[in-house]
Amino acid sequence: MKIESREKEKRTLSYYDENASAFCEGTRNADMSEMRGRFRQYLKPGALILDAGCGSGRDSKFFMESGYRVVAIDGSEKICRLASKYLGQEVQCRRFEEIDEKEVYDGIWACASLLHVPHELLPKVIARLIDALVDGGVLYASFKYGEEEREAGGRYFTDLREEGWKKVLEEAEEEMKGSRLETVECFVTGDVREGRGGEKWLNVVGRKVRYKNWYMNDADEKCCNTEKYKNSIK
Repeated sequence: MKIESREKEKRTLSYYDENASAFCEGTRNADMSEMRGRFRQYLKPGALILDAGCGSGRDSKFFMESGYRVVAIDGSEKICRLASKYLGQEVQCRRFEEIDEKEVYDGIWACASLLHVPHELLPKVIARLIDALVDGGVLYASFKYGEEEREAGGRYFTDLREEGWKKVLEEAEEEMKGSRLETVECFVTGDVREGRGGEKWLNVVGRKVRYKNWYMNDADEKCCNTEKYKNSIK
């Protein structure tokens, strides 16, 4: 029986609410230094970061202590309470579909969080994140390395390889108006948690770029040459 997207999200959030303490304790000390370093090289000092799906607050705390301004969100109410206490600032309880900011963030950190978005909803969510970035803003995201959508231990996962990520971006661009995400880094790593090094992760870093306003003329505005339009990037 096919499970609807909303039910998948509901079940996954229920898992995190029921296992909030154990999850936070089990992930708080994971060494994300390599991934954070690759993300940070594209940010200016004091940049504003959205930690989208912050979990325990591990990475938000690191970014805050490194001088960045951080807005942290998560979909699990219980995890939000634990992370708020850990960070000493409010973690907003928001789902990805509720992100509606426009051109606000210099960087968005989505570490092991977008992987819970059902595949059919992922392009729209990516488009929302791109909208929330300033021009030149940077997105980091990670997915378990694979090609399937599956349930494991009460959670739903969307696994991606390089080609899968490329296709998701292409579909996300169809939702966009005048901008896109250019992948600047795409690399595979092992799981940094103890005893799970054999598990692989796809890591991507993308930069928001804007298309030039190119039209043949006013009369042709509605039938703009899409390919030429996409190739005329600043």
